[in-house]
Amino acid sequence: MGYLIYGAAGEYEFDDRTLAHLKVVIGQKLRRQESFFLSWSNPAEKGSGRFSMWISPMVPIVFRFAGSRSPELNPAWLEMLHDLSNTRRGLVVIPEAEAEIQLRRRAAAEKAAEAG
Repeated sequence: MGYLIYGAAGEYEFDDRTLAHLKVVIGQKLRRQESFFLSWSNPAEKGSGRFSMWISPMVPIVFRFAGSRSPELNPAWLEMLHDLSNTRRGLVVIPEAEAEIQLRRRAAAEKAAEAG
């Protein structure tokens, strides 16, 4: 498990694979000087609850990974996280499997629209 450390707000634990994907998407937005909400839900074993915080290019952010190897990045998960980051809700952390399902549904809907 790694940590997203955001300014003085504290440390937030994510598994290394999720954290690696967040690092890419958050990095893209901050390079463009964009501010946005980052939201996620904690599972019951971590005390439950939902979190949302405003991410700004003016606040230092650190991604601290527990493992020594960089996880392989899933382009579909990155695409869905990036798309979510550009909505009014902001970047919502969703599971990798859910991202793949949503992208398959989107592709099927686009294909049906082209055919119909």
